[in-house]
Amino acid sequence: MVSCDKKSKVEKAVEAIPVALKVDRFDQAFFEAKPNELANLKAEYPFFFPEGTPDAVWIDKMQNKDWRALYAEVQKKFPDFNKQTTEIEDLFKHFKYYFPETVMPKIYTVIAEMDYHNKAIYADDKLIIALELYLGKSHQFYTFPEYLKQNFEERQMMPDIVSSFAVRKIPPPTEKTLLANMIYYGKELYMKDIMLPDYTDAEKMGYTPEQITWSQENESYIWRYFIEEDLLFSTDAKLENRFVNMAPFSKFYLEIDNESPGRIGQWIGWQIVRSFMENNEVSLQEMLKMDAKQIFDRSKYKPKKNE
Repeated sequence: MVSCDKKSKVEKAVEAIPVALKVDRFDQAFFEAKPNELANLKAEYPFFFPEGTPDAVWIDKMQNKDWRALYAEVQKKFPDFNKQTTEIEDLFKHFKYYFPETVMPKIYTVIAEMDYHNKAIYADDKLIIALELYLGKSHQFYTFPEYLKQNFEERQMMPDIVSSFAVRKIPPPTEKTLLANMIYYGKELYMKDIMLPDYTDAEKMGYTPEQITWSQENESYIWRYFIEEDLLFSTDAKLENRFVNMAPFSKFYLEIDNESPGRIGQWIGWQIVRSFMENNEVSLQEMLKMDAKQIFDRSKYKPKKNE
């Protein structure tokens, strides 16, 4: 009850923070422009037109039937951006509450190159959102593997913005151990707990609900494997690809591999950080600066054994 009450106090304080963000639909400005208006566009949005790219490239993009088909699909999905703007404003109230120095950005919606590493980019006074990557996982334009497509949902937009924001707030790991990597991402996911209180664990992690269930049911086995194989303090570079980076599944080299979701090390890192925050009186800002071993040692993390 006390923590619920405390949480609602925080949420009330968050709600009271004034935030109003402006949206610039660069996707519309670009695809509605005529070739003879390109010079005006470049003058208005110089940061979207890298120097050295010939005008012919932009004119071709404006007129190319595939790009225009993609633009039509984006307009169908996002004819306006009001609902999303309200959600982003709410998110930035949370950022402002915990990080008062946060710069309020102008939002730019774009249609980029389907670069799934950069779906939403927070860069000081700009927040750039690539709308072509939020059309829904079963959209016919997506030819990506399933484990990537499952994140091309509109509901992933806010978690993606938190990820981009977190990069500026979480110091990169000073050690190259698996544990340091896991806890780095655990911190980012814990930020999603704080900044997106109404989101499910699956949405924060970018997992399906089934993948979250699998992780919970197998948590003690995964942990035992990490301990028995002496992986936590190993600096073997291959471990990152096996357990931390985007992948169709995690690589234990066991029968369970095909059932496991990728990035299971991030998920375990998240549980360690959650355990640490439950068992220590430490602010979010302090925790983000702490090193992985300190967090691990004071976390009292112990997965429950499955019955």
